[in-house]
Amino acid sequence: MPPFKDEQIIIIAPGSETTVAQLGLPESFTPARLRVRSRMFPAEKEGEWEPYKVRRRQENPAAKAGDAQNGVSEGAAKTIVDGEEDEIQYEEDRVSEEGAVWPLQEGKIVNWSCFFALITHVYNTMNPPFHTPILLIAQPAWTPREHEKLTQFFFEKFKTPAFSVMDAALATSWAYGVHTSTVIDVGKDKVDITAISEFIPHTQGRIVALPGCGGEALTQGLLSKLKSKGLNRAMCEQLKKNAICEMLPVGVPIPGTSDSGDLDAITNPAAAASTGALGSGPAAASAIGNIPRGPGADTEVGDDLNAEDNEGVLDVASIVAGGRMEEYIAKIDKQKQEKATAPKKGAGALAAQAKAVKLPNSKREKATFMYEDHALLDTLKGMNLGTKGMADAQAALDEGPQKKGPEVTDGADGEPKSAVEALEAGSATSRTGPIRREIEVGPERFQAGSGGVLEKIADAVHRTISSVSEVNKRSELWDSLIICGNGSRVKGFKDALLSTIQARYIISPSSATIFTSEIPSNISTPTGTGANTPQPQLGPHGGSSQVNPLLLAATTAQNPHLMHPGNPLMGLSTHNSHSSHGQTPTSIKLVKPPEYFPEWKDVGFDESAFLGAQVAAKVIFVVDQGQSKGYMTRPDYNDQGPTGIHDYSL
Repeated sequence: MPPFKDEQIIIIAPGSETTVAQLGLPESFTPARLRVRSRMFPAEKEGEWEPYKVRRRQENPAAKAGDAQNGVSEGAAKTIVDGEEDEIQYEEDRVSEEGAVWPLQEGKIVNWSCFFALITHVYNTMNPPFHTPILLIAQPAWTPREHEKLTQFFFEKFKTPAFSVMDAALATSWAYGVHTSTVIDVGKDKVDITAISEFIPHTQGRIVALPGCGGEALTQGLLSKLKSKGLNRAMCEQLKKNAICEMLPVGVPIPGTSDSGDLDAITNPAAAASTGALGSGPAAASAIGNIPRGPGADTEVGDDLNAEDNEGVLDVASIVAGGRMEEYIAKIDKQKQEKATAPKKGAGALAAQAKAVKLPNSKREKATFMYEDHALLDTLKGMNLGTKGMADAQAALDEGPQKKGPEVTDGADGEPKSAVEALEAGSATSRTGPIRREIEVGPERFQAGSGGVLEKIADAVHRTISSVSEVNKRSELWDSLIICGNGSRVKGFKDALLSTIQARYIISPSSATIFTSEIPSNISTPTGTGANTPQPQLGPHGGSSQVNPLLLAATTAQNPHLMHPGNPLMGLSTHNSHSSHGQTPTSIKLVKPPEYFPEWKDVGFDESAFLGAQVAAKVIFVVDQGQSKGYMTRPDYNDQGPTGIHDYSL
């Protein structure tokens, strides 16, 4: 077979949330050029699928231009109604995911028809030429039978001349250039943990699709803390991806909370139970942020003028839908005007404010982020405001930093109009895109993993490494952790997970000295008789074991059967390294990312499996040219059928 060229090779990496692909290998490996959502929509004909939602277009001629700007394309069909020809307009909504079907869930293929349609859509989008080999990155949850089914589909559907399947964890190991590692792949709804020794994944003890530990679990962790303050799942999802959301390592206190040893004493249990204050008096009341309301000393009475604010984040979409849009915009304008006309603060206050701004995120008790309110945008679309009215409403409601403020056009008296006046006059600055809102979040943004996510992953890592039969490889596996996957993109996730694993399972060399010594435990120290050679002493049972019983108890705590008298460990010398036991590592480290892929340094190595697939594709398709059976050719498929893929896969 003639050798393949770099520009002919296709790499496809399906994921539960996003599928990435690329046609051709660049001279310097780059992140995937094609990214599509891993979902399809049922077509009009049963059994067929569409990549975007197709819906009947509402008759609103004024909105056609705006839909064209928002990426909505349309088609037409003619029907006969009451003897007259009527034209029905259809459109593709490239943003909406209503009614979408996701064929991959927790890394498993749950809808084959939809999955094949997704792969076909990805293949057609790349529009490859003839004679293109394909490398597919396989999820660990896929079974050998599913590998055969995929092989049959690729050979018969796309007529590919060569096909190969590569394990995602193995591809990550190739990307980092290490032959032995423990790969922790954090996805959307699951985590896969694989121990790799000499480029061979260990199937025994491998953790596949560990549920409740992916990126969605972190979103739900934020939602459980912030739901009472008015935030919904969409807000928490965007907060999770923002820089102000951070996961702190073990031992780092959350801003706004006190360490357990420094807690102030509760002098008034009744006040603590009712308002959260540690005692009574104005000072105690101000310590919790607001003076408690109600009758009695140190409380306020009267109407609560800021009831909406105290309830948390406003549901602006319901306000707009209820016909109170102008009222809400007027309120925003009033707040901006009051802020602009407020007296300037003193130099001391400005200095204090500047100092607070300079604090790192992990030291600030509160922070704000810009939320893109797609629900509010959908509400405005359903109000049939027309292209001009839609743009004006977006400009008036948007709170993003790019907004020029309420000064839109001059009024009759030469003063700038407010946003509500401009909205009524239809002269607000036109803009497209989502509507942004500024939302303030407290220390809850540090508690995405409050549901025990990190602890569950750490326990699974321990089980995976402890299942490796090559005991001498376990210490190297502990020192070669790789954390990847888009679910680990949350700021501080990797450091927090590493510190959790270290806190739970590491035994430092200084601590290990309590179990070992340079002199075996059954050898006496030199006596004062002048003899300089230690004399052996028999134990109470006359045994000859040289293993310190405390060391043996510590290293066999997870496996009591190792204490059996016939176990070879009972006769080991104390000169054996303490870290050779997988249950008690003396060091746990992360593998350093590679330095020779500059395009990946900017985006990070969370999708390192795709980088490793590029390296592997270069080796097996171009350099090796099939000499090591790295891929299956078309003649091989004709001779052996789909089952032959097991002899060719990496």
